[in-house]
Amino acid sequence: MTGKILEGKVVLVTGAGNGIGAEIAKLAARQGARVVVNDLGASQFGEGDDTRPAQRVVDEIKAAGGEAVPSFHSIASWNSAHAIIDDALNAFGRLDGVVNNAGILRDVIFHKMTEDDWQSVIDVTLSGYFYVSRAAANHFKNQEGGAFVHMTSTSGLIGNRAQVNYGAAKMGVAGLSKCIALDMERFKVRSNCIAPFAYTRMTATIPEDTEVNKARVAVLKRMTADKIAPLTVALLSDQAADVTGQVFAARNNELVLFTQHRPLRTTQTSDGWTPESCLETALPALRPSMYPLDISSQVFTWDPF
Repeated sequence: MTGKILEGKVVLVTGAGNGIGAEIAKLAARQGARVVVNDLGASQFGEGDDTRPAQRVVDEIKAAGGEAVPSFHSIASWNSAHAIIDDALNAFGRLDGVVNNAGILRDVIFHKMTEDDWQSVIDVTLSGYFYVSRAAANHFKNQEGGAFVHMTSTSGLIGNRAQVNYGAAKMGVAGLSKCIALDMERFKVRSNCIAPFAYTRMTATIPEDTEVNKARVAVLKRMTADKIAPLTVALLSDQAADVTGQVFAARNNELVLFTQHRPLRTTQTSDGWTPESCLETALPALRPSMYPLDISSQVFTWDPF
């Protein structure tokens, strides 16, 4: 394959002022895309705003010979998400790809989680992805083409402690992506999601207060943000036009295709079920196939390649 795979395309990347988003934006530009670098400039906890991160990435892209503009709106409301799409259309006249990458963390054990801890994460990391995708949807529909890539997480797909808010949002992202893929297929619009493994300012918040967490952080530090960008950019290209509704992971030099929820094992009775027969018959029959109460690091037990 020769040439730049995103030549002529316009790509929006949210949360692109740092980490994974910045690396995706820069690689997309190197592959020929004109890039909208969106970042409110908030902390990893969703506090404050700062135009410098997005502008810095734009400046880096331009210095390397690419085209980019900044967008400083929040994704966390309907109107501001539409303003982000307007920034892309005003700057470049079209939009071909959306990478929903922005996110915040408010990690806290469930019984201590406040309403604000919950809502702030949902507003950005799930609702924000819907708002931005919805704002782009009619443009993709009318031009009969477009690609969404959403960042999910094994915190939702598998589970992690003290992340009820983030895990619920990221599991929701997988459902959001699949249903967008179904609704938009007839318009040649595709939607996929990626669970990224990388050491960023968000994963840097993991406390190294136990031996387990110290080991987890040590592994994460070996996985850099730039490793997430190649698959993301590939999924935005025309060569991946047949790939939609999928859940991937990018883990250093390893790419993973996840299973999706499907019936695993069944049991039935012609007499119908009672609570007693569920306890005596159904649950014992299903129990051998039940999943253990594990977390992400207990599933991905091997060192990253």
